[in-house]
Amino acid sequence: MRFAPTLVVITIVAAMTMPAVAADLTTYSVVIKDGHITPARLEVPAGKKIKLTIRNEGPGPCEFENLDLRVEKVLAPGASSFVVIHSLKPGSYRFFDEFHPSTSEMLLIAK
Repeated sequence: MRFAPTLVVITIVAAMTMPAVAADLTTYSVVIKDGHITPARLEVPAGKKIKLTIRNEGPGPCEFENLDLRVEKVLAPGASSFVVIHSLKPGSYRFFDEFHPSTSEMLLIAK
């Protein structure tokens, strides 16, 4: 019981610092609209964690995903969210909208 107040303080401090860590990430914007992802090609630094903010400007839902990286984000029309991608090895990574796989593609190039 003596440690309960200390645990509460640690939890509060940890929660307060988490957004600061996410805010320090290099952030890139992605827009999905009418079955197309913009930008179609995005170059990012290899070996660094990044944040992608995703906005659905289309009239229907979208599902931004990459199967190899296990990234998946479903967005309602007009919704915004983000994904954090851990350090990538140099190479290209294909993202697509699950609802429009034949017309939507974004290549994330880690250099």
